[in-house]
Amino acid sequence: MSQHLSPDYLSKLATDFGTPLYVYHAEKIKEQYEKLTTAFKNSNTVFFYACKALTNINILKYICSIGANVDCSSINEVKLALHAGFPNTRILYTSNGIAFSEIEEAVSLGVIINIDSISNLEKFGAKYGNTYPVGLRLRPNIMAGGNLKISTGHDKSKFGIPVDQINLIADVVNKYDLRISDLHIHTGSEIKDVEVFVKGIEVLFSLIPHFRHLEFIDLGGGFKVPYKEGDVSTDIDLLAEKVQEAFASHAIPGGKPLQVWFEPGKFLVSECGYLVTQVNVIKETNAATFVSVNSGFNHLIRPMFYDSYHHIVNISNPNGAERKYAVVGNICETDTFAWDRTLNEVREGDLLLFYNAGAYGFEMSSNFNSRYKPAEVMVINGEAHLIRKRDQFEDLLRNQIEVL
Repeated sequence: MSQHLSPDYLSKLATDFGTPLYVYHAEKIKEQYEKLTTAFKNSNTVFFYACKALTNINILKYICSIGANVDCSSINEVKLALHAGFPNTRILYTSNGIAFSEIEEAVSLGVIINIDSISNLEKFGAKYGNTYPVGLRLRPNIMAGGNLKISTGHDKSKFGIPVDQINLIADVVNKYDLRISDLHIHTGSEIKDVEVFVKGIEVLFSLIPHFRHLEFIDLGGGFKVPYKEGDVSTDIDLLAEKVQEAFASHAIPGGKPLQVWFEPGKFLVSECGYLVTQVNVIKETNAATFVSVNSGFNHLIRPMFYDSYHHIVNISNPNGAERKYAVVGNICETDTFAWDRTLNEVREGDLLLFYNAGAYGFEMSSNFNSRYKPAEVMVINGEAHLIRKRDQFEDLLRNQIEVL
């Protein structure tokens, strides 16, 4: 049974905690994780939660408790994961254009590391040689994903070491006798076609003979979740089947089976999250009827940044006559959440509920216009817990130093 919080319950939480409000449903995360583990139950596959999607410490602790590992994009995410209770053996740090000092710190913390440049690989070899296993993030030159801004594997992407530089990689590996333990690719987000992952496997298998210490193949993340009616999501069962077929059809040098890794982020937390807002103003114009809510892209930037769709419901007037509206925010920039969207009649003071707000919602929020970041609430076992306080004025001044 799919886990969802009811509009009535979310309306109550808005009354209890105020708006705008992020709400996360823990059991939905578990449901999504179990979809993955069930589909891949007959294979040697491990899942790392790509925590860049949502790093509230309570979310991290919950995800740790259900058995997932964690994938980090910065050394501070690594530290958050350790703080949340993940052992260093379950933490993957995939660097991207970072100072070598971050990699040194990751080594000191004992986590799994992927390196994404020849430059840092050379520095790693010079300092550590074969004393610390390391992975390579490669750029497979595959175009994938729902938007160019979230496509990371194509031939103009900054991410990873291009696979056509394999000879340069081999030179560094041989020079320092590096122990390359895994090969990693991530082609993008919102991937519907499982054949994209199969292409990635083909690319990686062509490179395996260069690395005698390999233990893992990391296919990244990017699983698509449905945002609106009719959306096609990644077929996880088909993906599991295709991955098993691909590995069965390739001879692995030395006969040692390789473990497969995936890094789902949005897939685990997108649908667990809701953003509840309140309507400030209704503005009738010749172009549209604007519904201005007490939020903006300072709280949810995805519609402006990625042209993403979020289902919106008027939970204060669910039986009202349907009308077309433009739902907009209250900051000083164009921050249109939805244009020409059909909603039940909206009145000033009504609560509008945004779905699929768990991934890259609060995580990408800001204090633009000196507005407060929202509170966050986690619902677990039917009980709501405040897991982040709403900003107050003092938060806007924190870390500022008055010299005048």
